[in-house]
Amino acid sequence: MASAEQLKALLKSFIDDDDPHFMAVAMQVAAHEAKLGHGKLAQELRDLIDEAKIRKSGNLQSRKLIPIAQPRGELSSLLSVIYPKQRLSDMVLDEHIQNRIERLIKEYRQLARLRAHGLGPRRKLLLIGPPGTGKTMTARAIAGELGLPQFEVRLDSLITKFMGETASKLRLIFDSLAQVRGVYLFDEFDSIGFKRTSNNDVGEIRRVLNSFLQLIEQDNSDSIIIAATNHVEVLDRALFRRFDDVIEFTIPDAQLIISLFKNRLAGFAKPNLAWSRLAEAGQGFSYADLARASEDAIKDAIIHDRRQVDEDDVIKMLHERMAYRQS
Repeated sequence: MASAEQLKALLKSFIDDDDPHFMAVAMQVAAHEAKLGHGKLAQELRDLIDEAKIRKSGNLQSRKLIPIAQPRGELSSLLSVIYPKQRLSDMVLDEHIQNRIERLIKEYRQLARLRAHGLGPRRKLLLIGPPGTGKTMTARAIAGELGLPQFEVRLDSLITKFMGETASKLRLIFDSLAQVRGVYLFDEFDSIGFKRTSNNDVGEIRRVLNSFLQLIEQDNSDSIIIAATNHVEVLDRALFRRFDDVIEFTIPDAQLIISLFKNRLAGFAKPNLAWSRLAEAGQGFSYADLARASEDAIKDAIIHDRRQVDEDDVIKMLHERMAYRQS
């Protein structure tokens, strides 16, 4: 249920005919419902908000949002592109991390205003932490919140054995950054951010890293650059000062485990489900593992004509994932 302040804000923005503010407050209500575990209601509210935006635009074709600029020529092998539907409200994040992501989004939305004062928004983000803790999903949620396409750099095509070719391809990507606004994700970033003093260092990798350092420092485009890695320990230290923010993701604690299960099991959780037992069973698992165990438990209930999921159903799926991880 919306708070009293949110209801007043909705009414005031309606009276003032302030559509952007009305939509923003409505999205806050949807996010609040998602955090309470009311996933279905939150999605219905977001769908209604999207429909309202479409009708206000007077153009039904805007259901497709902004046409994605498909990479052409050599870029087509270097970048893959999607238009994410994810929102921050779809995620369960540590409050400190969520506040920093929200700050980036707020600054970016005020890009023109900040630049009028000679300032720029945070645009260059380094995400570090173990696999499955939400780094890639965060990149998608940022793109979804801002209505931008997400371009993912295809490292298998970027890195080649031919001297100078990788650095040349990297320049093509940064040219695209300047020409096509979007969220550009360098996943598994340690592949190109390897320490230059490493014993495994080779000349080509050193040249690629030097090129990246120069290009990211010179970049003043309107695009967002996100680099993500599971191996922060191998990154060259010179990289860190090139990013506006470095955010560390961790395995969820008991409170976050419960929040994630409540979010994912919304509409299927058995009344009086033993959340504390699930929190204990979920210790040490990543967000991705917990989410998949929840989805597997729901799918199992559906195909066996059960309407509800209890803690034993989820714990069973967690045990299966543990066996898979150890195999």
